[in-house]
Amino acid sequence: MIRLKSIKINEELSDEKVLERALHKNNLRKEEIVSWNIYKKSVDARKKPDIYYNYVFDVELIDKKKENKFEKVEYYKLEKIQVKRKSVLRPVIIGDGPAGLFCAIILIENGIKPIIIERGRKVEDRTKDVNKFIETREFNNNSNVQFGEGGAGTFSDGKLNTGNSSIYSRKVLEEFVRFGAPKEILYVAKPHLGTDNLVNILKNMRNFIIQNGGEIRFEEKVIDFIIKDGKIESVISEKDKKINKVDTDTVVLAIGHSARDTFKKLYDLGVQISPKNFAVGVRIEHLQADINYSQYGNKTKLKLGSADYKLVYHAKNGRTCYTFCMCPGGKVIASNSEDNSIVTNGMSNFARDGKNANSALLVNVNIQDFYKATPLDGIDFQEKLEKAAFVLGGNDYNAPIQRVEDFLQNKESSFVGKVKPTYKPGVKLSNLNNILPVFVSETIKEALLELNKKLYGFADKDAILTGIETRSSSPVQITRNPDSLNSVNVIGLYPCGEGAGYAGGIMTSAIDGIKCGLKILEI
Repeated sequence: MIRLKSIKINEELSDEKVLERALHKNNLRKEEIVSWNIYKKSVDARKKPDIYYNYVFDVELIDKKKENKFEKVEYYKLEKIQVKRKSVLRPVIIGDGPAGLFCAIILIENGIKPIIIERGRKVEDRTKDVNKFIETREFNNNSNVQFGEGGAGTFSDGKLNTGNSSIYSRKVLEEFVRFGAPKEILYVAKPHLGTDNLVNILKNMRNFIIQNGGEIRFEEKVIDFIIKDGKIESVISEKDKKINKVDTDTVVLAIGHSARDTFKKLYDLGVQISPKNFAVGVRIEHLQADINYSQYGNKTKLKLGSADYKLVYHAKNGRTCYTFCMCPGGKVIASNSEDNSIVTNGMSNFARDGKNANSALLVNVNIQDFYKATPLDGIDFQEKLEKAAFVLGGNDYNAPIQRVEDFLQNKESSFVGKVKPTYKPGVKLSNLNNILPVFVSETIKEALLELNKKLYGFADKDAILTGIETRSSSPVQITRNPDSLNSVNVIGLYPCGEGAGYAGGIMTSAIDGIKCGLKILEI
């Protein structure tokens, strides 16, 4: 196929009409093509009000000689997989998030039938538990926004962005479409799934795994590992107060960034773990209409969806403040995985049609900020902030909130302005400066004013800050060999995905799951 680039469209047209313009621009006629598809579609809003879609098409021509005048397309192609695995023992995957799911899919597609052990519940039951917490404040430690089928990404915007140029990126997108995602994720510049789509996609993935011989054990928690002579031999789990043992020589640790008890158990067993940098901060909410105006203006003819943003500021103190996991038309959600703590995150449905926009506003935390004695000290740093937020919010799962104007002036908010907080089960007007580390609060204050120059209205006096965001990434890395992806000191143990410290979101976690699955097929 050939690639037709830079097709600029400043009005709403059907894909077929856009194709006609692309062909005309390149002196081609529709009768000359065999097939076509959209390779990429993005919005260019750099020169308002001249906003346009930028399309790239891939086209196959009837006359192959004519293709020589154009850029040829080489599609990604996975190398042929040669299954060398001789072990008769079934691999065990701990965690049913993106890393675990895509590892399982690769194994199953190549004749290996893994066992997935997931402490949380099926996504439909998990959704009920999340909603129950919002309505009654009754918290389930093993079924919440962090734990359960699909992992933490289930209740998010479902972003599939990645700076990773891996050939597996396309594989991940195609698998999501295969299991029910909208086909547009294959070509839009910033694909996302939305929580509402993710629920159905996960059900389809589950059915595929089970129908092809895989096993998923929900509501079963891994509590121990048997390691002998530097090799994994068994996994010990508990369900309904019954202890289960699975003998295996292959364990994939796709445990997610909130599996703190598992991190501690692995450390106690001597598995090599290193501390790593992470980030903490708050969620910031604006009116989506204001973000749309700042990004798109009000003169475009295009029917653009909710605008997003991605901002970064390097402060005078050497810290970096940046936005993360921006959720257009979304809401701030309770994301704690333990009792008596407050953790925030953001989520959006596919339509992104909520009244508010929200994003994490984070400051980097370096190892020297928390390290005292063990690589798990970063967990303690997070926990203290989460407990402090719980107390500041009133000890009843209300999240502490503050208007930006009041945050900058270091005073407790006394009212809510035009931006209404979306966090449930409830909020309490507070002063977040009282719980944030000084280097975090001072960096955010400086960044708010500077980022407002990049995105007008970012420091709006009525924008709402909700505390506290601590789980943007794992505070540890379970050390692995970069070639074999095996733990450096336990044979058969494969640290995988975001929790193990090798990914940062749905896409990169899924890619890492694929990579680990391929390594398992080699042994």
